[in-house]
Amino acid sequence: MGVSVDTALVEALLKSAPRPARADRSAEPAAPVQVRRGPKSVSDWADEARAAAKSATTLDALADAIRAFEGSPLKAACEQAVVYDGVPGASLMVIGEGPGAEEDLRGLPFVGKAGQLLDRMLAAIGRSRTENTFITNVNYWRPPGNRNLEADEIAVCRPFVDRMIELVQPKLIIAAGGVPAVALLASKDGIMKLRGNEYAYSTPDGFRAPVFPVLHPAYLLRRPQDKSRAWRDLMLIENRLAELS
Repeated sequence: MGVSVDTALVEALLKSAPRPARADRSAEPAAPVQVRRGPKSVSDWADEARAAAKSATTLDALADAIRAFEGSPLKAACEQAVVYDGVPGASLMVIGEGPGAEEDLRGLPFVGKAGQLLDRMLAAIGRSRTENTFITNVNYWRPPGNRNLEADEIAVCRPFVDRMIELVQPKLIIAAGGVPAVALLASKDGIMKLRGNEYAYSTPDGFRAPVFPVLHPAYLLRRPQDKSRAWRDLMLIENRLAELS
């Protein structure tokens, strides 16, 4: 494809990621499930999010609309909304699942251990959140105890996700992990089947961009033996970006 990538560098970066010990959550108190108050349904909240997102003409305005949104049952238990990081208008957009504890405290996506590995992976293909990459999630509030997201928690955020894509207008989207991949593509397949392929994606207003699902960096921290799959995905992405430039 005419793209020169330092394979040794990527291999070294992926190998350098530490293998964390599995967290013992048995001693952690169970966080209460947050519920919405009032008569609005998930559909009502999604409609409200859609109207708020559509009225936002800049990323700053969209971020303000997300922070003001009351339709997520997760919001009350969080420090803050974690909206985005990186360069507006970047050709590459990374969309993850949602914030964890470190992200909730700092207000930025992918800043914990998984985020540090993501930064190394991006650097290996000449990408950086400070220069040419935009990073966000399909959900903006941390779930209690970092539990899996519920379908309605993703659904009420979806209009904001679509609008953010329209405002950034990336040339290529990375779906980091199974949750954002399934959410964006409305697929019943898991990440192992989805990864390694390109998919067409379009927003309700017609903006189109290719989506490449990849293994989540947190998964690679747990299973570094799958680094070869991550390497192949990075090569596909780098080649495709070169074609689109």
